[in-house]
Amino acid sequence: MRILVLGGTSFVGRAIAADALHSGAEVTLFNRGRTNPGLFPEARHLLGDRDTGDYTALREGEWDAVVDVSGFRPREVDQAMDALGDRVGRYLFVSSHAVYRRGGLAPHSDESAPLRAPLRDAEELTEATYGRLKVACEQDVTARYGDRATIVRPGKVAGPYDEGRGLTYWVRRAARGGRIALPARPEQPVQVVDSRDLARLVLRLLQDERPGAFHAVGPAEPTTLGGLIATCAEVAGSEIEIVPVSPETAPPPFFPLVRAERLWPGQQRDPALARAAGLPATPLAVTAADVLAWDRGRGEPPLGHGFTPEQEARILAETDGR
Repeated sequence: MRILVLGGTSFVGRAIAADALHSGAEVTLFNRGRTNPGLFPEARHLLGDRDTGDYTALREGEWDAVVDVSGFRPREVDQAMDALGDRVGRYLFVSSHAVYRRGGLAPHSDESAPLRAPLRDAEELTEATYGRLKVACEQDVTARYGDRATIVRPGKVAGPYDEGRGLTYWVRRAARGGRIALPARPEQPVQVVDSRDLARLVLRLLQDERPGAFHAVGPAEPTTLGGLIATCAEVAGSEIEIVPVSPETAPPPFFPLVRAERLWPGQQRDPALARAAGLPATPLAVTAADVLAWDRGRGEPPLGHGFTPEQEARILAETDGR
C-alpha cells in the first residue's frame, strides 16, 4: 500500500508513519522538514508548507491513501485536496472530539452525536474556533471523496513523544511521589488513547477501506482521573496521596486532563465502532510506563503546564490550613 502522510514526524503522525512502515507500506511524508528531519530515512520525503499553501511537491505521484494529521483549517484541507485530486484512493482525516457540541451530551455517546456549527474563515486556533474549524474540514473531505473519505476522531492521545499537556504531566508527577494536588474530583472520568493504538486503527481503516467516522478513545477499561494517577504511581513504584484542591488554584487555560463536571460525558464516549474496526487496547499501565521511560530518557525538560513544585507546595499548605 502506498500511503501519503501530511505531517508524520511529530507525535500522532509519527506513530502512524512508524506503524505504516512496519506494516510494509510504501510511505511518503509531506511536511516542512523542520520537525525531526532525520526521522524515517526509509520513507520518501516531500517538502512543502501548508501555512503558505505550498503544495508544489504534491503535483506528481499517486497514492492508495492519504492520512491528514496536520489539517486544522478548511483552507489547508481544501488546498491539499485540490493538489491531490483523484491521485489518491482514500482520504483519511484525523479530526478531534472538539467537533461535538458540549451541551446536552449523555455518557456513552457515539459518532452520531450532534456536531458544532462549522467555521471556515478563522485562522487563529482557539477554544472557540478549533472544533468548528475541524467540523468544516470533515465536511469538505466527505463532500469531495464521499465513500472514499474516512474520519478518525481521537480523544486525548498519549504516548512517547507527546510534548503536550496530558498523561506526561501525571506520569512525571506521580513518579515523584508524595502528596499530589489535584484541582478536580478524583472520580472524574477520563479517556486517553495510546498513540500506537490510534496508528493501528488508522492503518486498519485504510487496509479495509472503511468509510465513515470513528471514535479513537481508550483505555479499554473505563477509568477515572484518580485511577489514572494511581496507575502512574504503580508503574513508577512510588507512594502517593491524592489531595483534591480547589479548581480555582489551577493555572489557566487548562490543567492536564482536568475537565469541568458539565463536560464529563465527553470523557465517556463509546469506542465500539472503532474497536470493531480494529482499534487495539493497550493497557494504561503499559502506556504510562512507556511515557515514563521516554520522558526520563529525554531528561524531563520543563512541560510548561500544570503546577510547578513550588506552586503545588503552596497550594497544599493553603489547603491544609483551611
